[in-house]
Amino acid sequence: MRLNNNNKKFKNRIAIESVIIFFVAISPILFKLYDYLPDDPEAKFDFLGFTIENNGFHSVSVYFWFLMSKIIPLYLLIFWFFTSKNWWYHIIIIPIAMYAFQVFEVLFDSDDNIDTENIWWLLPICMLVIPFVYFIRIKLYDKYVHGIDLEAMEAELKELKQKQANETAKKMNKGISESEETMIPNSISEEINEKLSTHNLSSKLKKIFNFN
Repeated sequence: MRLNNNNKKFKNRIAIESVIIFFVAISPILFKLYDYLPDDPEAKFDFLGFTIENNGFHSVSVYFWFLMSKIIPLYLLIFWFFTSKNWWYHIIIIPIAMYAFQVFEVLFDSDDNIDTENIWWLLPICMLVIPFVYFIRIKLYDKYVHGIDLEAMEAELKELKQKQANETAKKMNKGISESEETMIPNSISEEINEKLSTHNLSSKLKKIFNFN
């Protein structure tokens, strides 16, 4: 059963990686497709039941060229983000967001001006991603350059605090047990022995004779 699951995961991984390789390989072809589209400002292009117009550009060819110049880097960066093993891969989110905003602006914005305001849309993302990546960089630099392992130091401090707490608890328990021992009353035999001891008898006799 476990072997079948491993085979299934391996097949899924091969399928996903094959799709990634395919789109990376055809990216130059996709980018050059604008050469085969009409350059007439009034022309339209029909593809699989979809009609592509110039969308405010000079022609369908120019529109497709500009659109592919945004879409191709966008999906290449997305592939890089999900396959990267570098510690700083989160910073790739910033150019991904930039191209995503540009594609959205081209496709859905009715304004004739493009690539104008999207830098302001990136500010909240930059404010989140940059400090996060810089924090990771500081931790790695301290650990592998300065030899400072913050996690190990925190674990040692936690262990030290736990030892101190255990010792304090032991001392408190010991103090309570000693106080309880002092509070335990003497047994009857111990009281008789104490009253009839030689020292007590002699002191009592001295008091009697002195009184007389």
